[in-house]
Amino acid sequence: MINRVAIKVRALSRSYLDSFSFTGLVFATLFFCGSITPSLLPRPYVVQGILSGFSLAIGYVVGVLATWGWSFLELPQPGRNLARRSKQVSVTLVTIAFALSIWHATEWQNSIRTLMEMPRLESTAPFHFFVIALLVAFILVSIARWMIRFGVFLSNLLQRYLPRRIAISISTLCVLLLGLMVGNGVIARGLLNAADRFFLQADLLIDDGIDQPVLELACGSAESLVDWESIGRRGKDFIAGGPTTAGIEELTGEASQRPIRVYVGMRADEDEQARAAIALEELKREGAFDRKILVVATPTGTGWLDEAAVDTIEYLHRGDTAIVSMQYSYLPSWITILVDPSRSKRSASALFDQVYGYWTTLPKDDRPRLYLFGLSLGAYGCEDAADLIETFQDPIQGSVWSGPPFPSRQWASIVSSRNAGSPVWMPTFRDESMVRFTSQQNNLETGKPWGPIRNVYVQHASDPMVWFSPSLAWHQPQWLTEPRGPDVSPGLRWYPIVTFLQIAFDLPMATSVPLGYGHNYSPSSYIDAWVAVTQPDDWSDADLEKLRRHFETPPVD
Repeated sequence: MINRVAIKVRALSRSYLDSFSFTGLVFATLFFCGSITPSLLPRPYVVQGILSGFSLAIGYVVGVLATWGWSFLELPQPGRNLARRSKQVSVTLVTIAFALSIWHATEWQNSIRTLMEMPRLESTAPFHFFVIALLVAFILVSIARWMIRFGVFLSNLLQRYLPRRIAISISTLCVLLLGLMVGNGVIARGLLNAADRFFLQADLLIDDGIDQPVLELACGSAESLVDWESIGRRGKDFIAGGPTTAGIEELTGEASQRPIRVYVGMRADEDEQARAAIALEELKREGAFDRKILVVATPTGTGWLDEAAVDTIEYLHRGDTAIVSMQYSYLPSWITILVDPSRSKRSASALFDQVYGYWTTLPKDDRPRLYLFGLSLGAYGCEDAADLIETFQDPIQGSVWSGPPFPSRQWASIVSSRNAGSPVWMPTFRDESMVRFTSQQNNLETGKPWGPIRNVYVQHASDPMVWFSPSLAWHQPQWLTEPRGPDVSPGLRWYPIVTFLQIAFDLPMATSVPLGYGHNYSPSSYIDAWVAVTQPDDWSDADLEKLRRHFETPPVD
């Protein structure tokens, strides 16, 4: 009895394995090998396994589609001997490629980790990520095969009434459309709703260490126009954080003021225009328009404002500053930007219009200098807020944008129009009087004069949020041409589809690397940017170096 069961299981297993396309398996293995090569960021073995699983599945589908295309076009099939020899050669070459990829996996990952000053790995755990890849690929291929079976059934049904090629074409199109509809309308929407609920609950969490401000002229206080409970977790971090008057005076050795921070959360009002109006009135109440510097800051998707960016400008201007921001989402930037990036633009425009509209009514010699700031999705949202045509008669003084994501149209236009000879990851634009770029090293001191409006982009060559693009699937990007960025692995190569998957899987891990790499922007870069844009008074090189060292030392919690 046991022997019969064992024989039957072996027969079913052999039948199942024989059902796979040889060409599909060859493509799947090549895609798997490509997925192990380095991308922009180092990957833990779990992420590598999931990425390789997707690569295996997609490679297999590509191989099957190539075989079907050959048959569909009724191209000549190779003879038995040629087919047998071709399989032998293919198996040999693919096996060699597989072995070499596994052998070099640790070296490839360490090539990124070394550039980012991370500890080297002794092993990438190839057995672990290979098992994960097989499991993920099995699930995805099984789903694809059920869809293919449905396509074959539909094709056979249509062939009763239509010619064979037309029936196959219609059935294939129907299956693809059905997959897209289910993927986008059911799975993606379900995951998005689940993520939205999860991050909403995370936003509702209140740290026991964050107390409501008691100072009357503070956002969220009992006298404030912004209800403390409506601000949200990220907003409370922003309001309660930052340098104090005593802290600024201790570091600078000079008298300072209390920095003004205003933040309006999503729960303050469902309408973004109403939230922006609340923010403006709170700015007036706190005396923000009597300050020297006023910054309209657009946060990331979760509502977070980078402490390295907002704290540094407050130190540089000794607290004579006001920063206002408004939440527009609970989701991380990499999710929001793939689902609904327009949230950021609508929110940024609403807030800027309110602030700018009032700012223009004030005497030009008795109002703060007005600037924009945005990180990640915040940079995408606010880069078009101060439209040059609309503000031409009374322009703002400048902007600092860090980690501009790939859909940013203004950033993309400037980069594509860069001066000949400048690399895409650190371009120069025209005479550099209006826009400049910087990175880990300060590239802003070019010796050329600035114009009246100063804008700075801070970007890393290793930031997937900046360099991801759907076109990676079929087109080699310019940032992979020589010379490449200093923090990009020399082993990174472009492979169709595979590189797209690699950089897509880098997006959720964009902040998992040390400061100064990936999507983690260092205080030193922000100091360089704010100095160039806002021109603070009486800061020597020694003073700036002291400020940098202050931010290099982690605060005591």
